[in-house]
Amino acid sequence: MDAVSVLSPDAGPVETRPPEDDIEGDDDDDLDETMVERLWGLTEMFPDTLRSAAEVSAQCSLSLAKKVYSFSRTALWIGTTSFMILVLPVVFETERLQLEQQQLQQQRQILLGPNAGISGVIPGMAPVAPGKV
Repeated sequence: MDAVSVLSPDAGPVETRPPEDDIEGDDDDDLDETMVERLWGLTEMFPDTLRSAAEVSAQCSLSLAKKVYSFSRTALWIGTTSFMILVLPVVFETERLQLEQQQLQQQRQILLGPNAGISGVIPGMAPVAPGKV
């Protein structure tokens, strides 16, 4: 057959190849599975013992993480409340005493002059001799 007879209208229907977009063998259009489903399908290539060991390991890890989280929450609560009950009152009391001492020192400085707060000697009084106490 020559090329003219193949293209003539009397030759009958001519088979043509469908465009690339219409090919039914394209795998991308038929895949409706998610990434998790694909990964789950890959687990079939591992032996059952390895899969069960991985499952037990994952469950133990999750259980351990939950227990550590619970323990850390409890420990943080106990530590915080103990600090607030036992330490904070002491801190507030020492701060109050320091404030009282500063106020007394300021009153003494106002009454006795600017140098009285530093030297600790009352003006008009004789200083104590170093050898005589």
